Amino acid sequence: MHRKNRAVRQSIIKIRREHSMRTLEELKELVACGKGEIPCDWKLANVQLVNVYSREIYPTDIYVKGKRIVSIEPGIHLEARQVKDCGNLYAIPGMIDSHMHFESTMLSPEALADVVVPKGTTTMMADLMEIANVAGEAGLKEMLKSLERMPCRMLIEVSSRVPTAPGLETTGAVLGAAEVDALLGWKESVSLGEMDSSKILLSREDEYLEKICSALNRGKPANGHAIGRLGQELNIYASSGISDDHECVTEEEMVQRLRVGMKVFIREGSTERNVEGLVRAVVEHGLDTENLMFCTDDKHIGDIRREGHINYNVNKSIALGLEPMEAIRMATIHAAKHFRMEEEIGSITPGRMADIILARDIRDIQPEEVWFEGRPAAVGGAMLEETKVRVYPGWIKDTVKLKTPVTAGSFAVPAGRHGGGAAAPVRVIRLVKDQIINQEDRAELPVKDGFVLADPSQDVAKLSVVERYGKNGNVGTGFVRGFHLERGAMAYSMSHDHHNIVTAGVDDGDMAAAVNEVARLRGGLAVVCGGRVLASMELPIGGLMSEEGPREVEERLDGLNRAAASLGCDTSAPFMALSFISLPTVPELGLTDMGLVDVLEHKLIPVVLE
Repeated sequence: MHRKNRAVRQSIIKIRREHSMRTLEELKELVACGKGEIPCDWKLANVQLVNVYSREIYPTDIYVKGKRIVSIEPGIHLEARQVKDCGNLYAIPGMIDSHMHFESTMLSPEALADVVVPKGTTTMMADLMEIANVAGEAGLKEMLKSLERMPCRMLIEVSSRVPTAPGLETTGAVLGAAEVDALLGWKESVSLGEMDSSKILLSREDEYLEKICSALNRGKPANGHAIGRLGQELNIYASSGISDDHECVTEEEMVQRLRVGMKVFIREGSTERNVEGLVRAVVEHGLDTENLMFCTDDKHIGDIRREGHINYNVNKSIALGLEPMEAIRMATIHAAKHFRMEEEIGSITPGRMADIILARDIRDIQPEEVWFEGRPAAVGGAMLEETKVRVYPGWIKDTVKLKTPVTAGSFAVPAGRHGGGAAAPVRVIRLVKDQIINQEDRAELPVKDGFVLADPSQDVAKLSVVERYGKNGNVGTGFVRGFHLERGAMAYSMSHDHHNIVTAGVDDGDMAAAVNEVARLRGGLAVVCGGRVLASMELPIGGLMSEEGPREVEERLDGLNRAAASLGCDTSAPFMALSFISLPTVPELGLTDMGLVDVLEHKLIPVVLE
C-alpha cells in the first residue's frame, strides 16, 4: 500500500512538473533579476495591482523576465530592457475559463484565440468532447497541433463521455477507460471532462468509475455534469469522486453542490445564462465565493464580441452587487487552485506566468492591453498579430457522410393507432428561454394519411436527427416547441454530443433540403424555405468548425440568424438552441438518431402517446 501511495505521489509530481515545464536556467535567471545582477525584460511601471492572494489593490511596478514575473514589490528599482508606463491602470490577472467547448464557437482554436484574448481571457480549460465524438483520439491530436500556435493557453479536460449516451445514439468514435487513462497522461490535460450523472446513478458501469479513478490518482479533478440532481442522488454522485459542476441553474442546485463539497462553475454562454440568478443569490445570502468560479461552456462568436468572454461574467456579477475583488478572484485564482495550477497562473505574483490585463475601470473591465506569458498580445481590443488558421488535413474535413440523401419521407412520424383520426397526442420538447434545459410538453397534432404533422399554429415544429457518419442511416424524429417557425427549416451538423445533423422545420421537404445542403457542405448550417437555400455556412473541420477567420464566421452567422428570423424564428441564438435540443443528457428530453430520450431515466420513449 505504501509503495502504491508513493507511486501515486510521484505520478502527481511528474504531472505538475509537466505543466510547469520550468528549467534550472529559468529559475536562476529569475533569482538573478530579482537581485539586480541581470536586467529584467520588462518593467510595467505605475500600476494598481489587484492582488488576489492578499485581496489588496495597491500601487507598484511589475518586473518580468521571459514568461514569468520577477517582482511586484513596491518601491524597488530593478534594471529592465524595456519600460512601459501604465499610467495607473489596474493590473488584473489574466482570466480563466473553467469549462468550455471551443467547437461551439464554430471557430478553429487559432481563430478563437483572436476573439477571447482581447477580452482578457488568457487560459481556457477546454473539454474537446465535440471533436472527440466525431474523430476520437486522432481528432484530439489534430487539435493539439493548433494549440501550439495560440497566443493564449488552452488546457484539456479529457472527454469522459465518448459517446455520451451509449446505446441511445450513433457517434463517430469511442474513448474507453484505457484511452482516457492514456489521454490524462498528456502534459496538456488538467482534468477528466464532465461526467454525466446518469453514468454513476443509472448505468453504474465500471468503465466510468475507472475514468474517475484515473483522474484522481493522477492528482487531477473529475469534472461533473449533474443537472437536476439533488439530495441523496447528488450525495451519491459526489461520493464517486466528482469535483465540480457547471450545470447549476437554480440557487438550490448551487447550494446543494457546495454542501457536498463540489465546486460550482457559474456559467454564461449563448443559451445557458446562469450568472444573474446564481450571483444574485450569492449576494443576497452573503455566500462564500471561495468555491465558485466562472465558465462559458458554449458561446457564439457574436456574443463574445458584443458582450465579452469571462470578463462579461465578472462585469455582470459586479453589476449585481458582488465585490470586484471577489468576482476577479472567481475568474482567476479560484480556477487556478481548483485545477492545481496556482503555481503557474491565476495571480500576478513572483514566479507565476506574466498573464496580465491592464484596464482603466475595475467595475467594468474592458482591457486596454492583455499580456500573455510576458509579452503584449492585444491592445485596444485587437490582437497585435493575427493568428493564422493553419491548413487542416483532408481526413478531418471528410467526416459528414450520409448513408443516403434524405427525402421528405425520411421525417414521417406514423400516428399508430391514431392513424384513422384527425389528431394524435404526442410528446413535445419545449425550449426554456436562455437555458439548455427543456421541458416535456404535450400537444394534439394533426394527422394526415396516417402520419403526424407539425403545426405552426401551436408553435410545434418537427425535430429530426440524421445519422451523419455513414454507419446506419438512422433518422430519429420528434416535435419541438419554442422556435416559433412559421415556414421552412434549418439544419446544423453540431448536435450535442453525438454531432449528427439536427434539423427543425414545419415542412418535411425543406427539412430534407436543409440536411442535404449541410451534407454537401461537409458540415455546417443551412436555412431553407420553399426548397431554396436562404443562407448557409460551411464547417468542414470535423463538421463543427470553420476554416475562416472570426469576422467572416460572425458575418455568416449573422446572415443565418436573419434567415432563421425570416421563417418566424425569434430565438436569440437559434443555432445554439438547435444544437442543444437533441442532447440526451440534459433534462427533460433529448433526441438522437435512434429516437426520443427520457434523460433522467436514460431510455428511449415513444413520441406518439397511446
